[in-house]
Amino acid sequence: MGVTAPETSSATGTTATAGRWMWPLAWASLVANIGIVVTGGAVRLTASGLGCPTWPRCTDESFTPHGELSAHSAIEFGNRMLTFVLAAVAIATLVVAWRSGRRILRRLALVLALGVPAQAVIGGVTVLTDLNPWVVSFHLLCSMAMVGVAVWLLHRVAHPHVVRRRGPLVGLVWTLLGSAWLVLYVGTVVTGSGPHAGDLDAPRNGLDPLQLSQLHADAVFLLVGLTLGTLFAVRVADVGATARRAVTWLVVVELAQSVVGFVQYFTDLPEVLVGVHMLGAALVSAAVSWVVLAVVLPPSPGAEAQPSAATRATVSA
Repeated sequence: MGVTAPETSSATGTTATAGRWMWPLAWASLVANIGIVVTGGAVRLTASGLGCPTWPRCTDESFTPHGELSAHSAIEFGNRMLTFVLAAVAIATLVVAWRSGRRILRRLALVLALGVPAQAVIGGVTVLTDLNPWVVSFHLLCSMAMVGVAVWLLHRVAHPHVVRRRGPLVGLVWTLLGSAWLVLYVGTVVTGSGPHAGDLDAPRNGLDPLQLSQLHADAVFLLVGLTLGTLFAVRVADVGATARRAVTWLVVVELAQSVVGFVQYFTDLPEVLVGVHMLGAALVSAAVSWVVLAVVLPPSPGAEAQPSAATRATVSA
């Protein structure tokens, strides 16, 4: 995402060891949470959502498909197993964050760790309600929120010393964040009204896909307009290179996501493009979170302008 490596290191002993691991684990948390969005999309796009028709077992008799194994069962069961990978990353991140001695890292890592079982339960409710589109929507939005928390963790690992900025620009980026979440939410509702329900017999929300797609496009235009306005604002204001870089990347992600969205709409929603669009949604969540953090919680004065080669590889306690 273009986030610079950590700036300073004052840790010794246990906290120094934690510092060396915190940076790669923060990245692993972000990648894992984006990855679970993509694999969850693969389950839905292959109509494998009920490949394991119950929860927490795969079938009434077993936690694994066993003799009833089919392609759909294998895909759904594989996605469930990936949750354990996400859990392992979350636990390792929490342990290292705790050893770092930094309260903010502990809190963010704890949220990410608790999010794994919470999402597992929501996923179970999704299966037990036969892929109710509103529950599926909530499940996906929770994953998007987890991506945002992972970016927050990465930002605070990279910038242990920050200040809180105030003023009109802060209000603008919070509005930008709200518009991004409006786009994400309406996108999940559009998905709940159209094909790719996750199973051939899964219910739809009964809303008009055409009207919802128009509403989604309108929300996207609002988001892009606010992003371009934010890009202009951070370029004329003295907010530092990190904020300018963050908004620039958000523009790139939004434009790429818009192109994929329009192409998939006019080509009758091919599975591959829908999957790419879901990845793009996770990247939008990550990028807009980065913008908010870069503007609202910038590095302390002088920290961004004076990185050294020796301090780029370590993390402050």
